[in-house]
Amino acid sequence: MARRKGPQRLEKLSIERMASKGKCVAHYDGRVVFVSGVAPGDVADVRVFMHKSKYWEAEATHIHEASPVRATPFCDHFGTCGGCKWQHINYAEQLKFKQQEVVDALTRIAKVDLPEISPIMGSDPSQYYRNKLEYTFANQRWLTKEQIDSGEEYDRDALGFHVPGRWDKIMQVDHCYLQPDPSNAIRNALYAFAKQQGYSFYDPYEQQGQLRLVTIRTASTGETMILVHFGTREEAVITDVMEHLKTTFPDTTALLYVVNQKKNDTIYDLDIVTYAGQDYITEEMEGLKFRIGPKSFYQTNSKQAYELYKVARDFAGLTGDELVYDLYTGTGTIAQFVSRKARGVVGLESVPEAIEDAKMNAHYNGITNAKFFAGDMKDLLDEAFFARHGHPEVIITDPPRVGMHEKVVQQLLKVRAPRIVYVSCNPQTQARDLALLDEAYAVKAVQPVDMFPHTHHVENVVQLDLR
Repeated sequence: MARRKGPQRLEKLSIERMASKGKCVAHYDGRVVFVSGVAPGDVADVRVFMHKSKYWEAEATHIHEASPVRATPFCDHFGTCGGCKWQHINYAEQLKFKQQEVVDALTRIAKVDLPEISPIMGSDPSQYYRNKLEYTFANQRWLTKEQIDSGEEYDRDALGFHVPGRWDKIMQVDHCYLQPDPSNAIRNALYAFAKQQGYSFYDPYEQQGQLRLVTIRTASTGETMILVHFGTREEAVITDVMEHLKTTFPDTTALLYVVNQKKNDTIYDLDIVTYAGQDYITEEMEGLKFRIGPKSFYQTNSKQAYELYKVARDFAGLTGDELVYDLYTGTGTIAQFVSRKARGVVGLESVPEAIEDAKMNAHYNGITNAKFFAGDMKDLLDEAFFARHGHPEVIITDPPRVGMHEKVVQQLLKVRAPRIVYVSCNPQTQARDLALLDEAYAVKAVQPVDMFPHTHHVENVVQLDLR
């Protein structure tokens, strides 16, 4: 029998502060304990589920004393759903914790000279802020322990979100506070119709079923896209479902479907069929219009994306004479947003489909001073590229969570553009890159931005000037 490495339960543990990824820190007998489901200031009983040599991980089982920073969760699905995990902490305190996360990352990891870090920009609204959600059909509905113990029979079909840590279990969603109307109405109507007609929900084990996913996009312009993912190519079923949606939601801008019989949910290599309306919806920002197709990337918090882009543009300090490079440009939203104040913009992105969207949107907006190129950033960004397209005065970089590849950082150090604006969704990897850039660049301004309320995620924008 294996020897237990520590106690399984700890009683009346004092929760001290927030840690990374939304967990909190406590100490027991000199050991660090990371606890989920608590707030700083709580006194809680916890169950330890992981014993590591340097720390333990635990989850709360009972709150003896509630922290003054606690709030009443607004969603009935809180505690089971993997989204909005910070509902139990009031929003003003959430912003303080996110601000501190940025401070900690830049001071402890980057270890560079820093100016005063600006107060974080909160999101308004903090509910119904997302413009895209994806719901999964499955015949493996998640049941709580209470439901299982009750002995009652429950419908095992569900349309909702994956339960954290379970690829096979779906939590039935009744109302979601992430996306504005008509998102909830569409999902609930589709679920009810599928049950009424007796259509099969996807079986994650057998990898088959008539209904697989539904993606809903809502734009700040009021336009809506519905994309239904079918698991079988049965024309009668497809027509029945799509006609029901067309009739029930006649104002839908883009009503689309895709048949996906692969063993994964990706659709980038599949054909999307336009059943009714357009094959895109339109977002708008400062008069710029962006066509968003079913495969397009667009910042999921439209209103806060505008605030983020304004910060990046302000940090760039453009006068109209600069050549700007926009690295990891995606569909070119930042590139086009700054183009009016620049001599020219060069956007680079690894996803060819995103670059096609960028070119199309630039044409649609009448932007003639922006060029876009697809390729792996570490290979594309070489001396020959700069020789062909010009050396930039400003570089804006907005990499994925893993940050910039070290070869990209080294190339930036060689190019030595007078200014770099670094937009990041991960302050830890951003701090790592700032440490590498420190030999040539000084940090002049830092602005955290909250794009995802009630989660631990935080964006951060840094202005760096050549020394």
